[in-house]
Amino acid sequence: MPGTIQIYHRPTGTLLAEGQTGWDITPFEGNYYVRKKCLKGDYFRITPLPGLCFYKFIYVWLVLALPNGTKGHMLAWKYVIPNPLFPFIWYRVGIYGSHPDIEVKTID
Repeated sequence: MPGTIQIYHRPTGTLLAEGQTGWDITPFEGNYYVRKKCLKGDYFRITPLPGLCFYKFIYVWLVLALPNGTKGHMLAWKYVIPNPLFPFIWYRVGIYGSHPDIEVKTID
């Protein structure tokens, strides 16, 4: 039975995402890939800064922009041309699991 994952912005305590472990929020390589329906607000903004992973392909960085004016850089990304062998990353928000501004709680 999958548990629930909650992802918070540590400095403000803002809940960024919540969902079931598995297809909703997929842990992979220490990061979390989140379906759009599990995001708790429209907090992430696409930047023009691209990136390349040699096996997951092309992504863009996202900026966290909270309603109170708090911003977070390099916390998240989204694959815009993803590797077809990794469907759990397709067009999802990837969030660093080990970033100091990110707190992840697992509820069984």
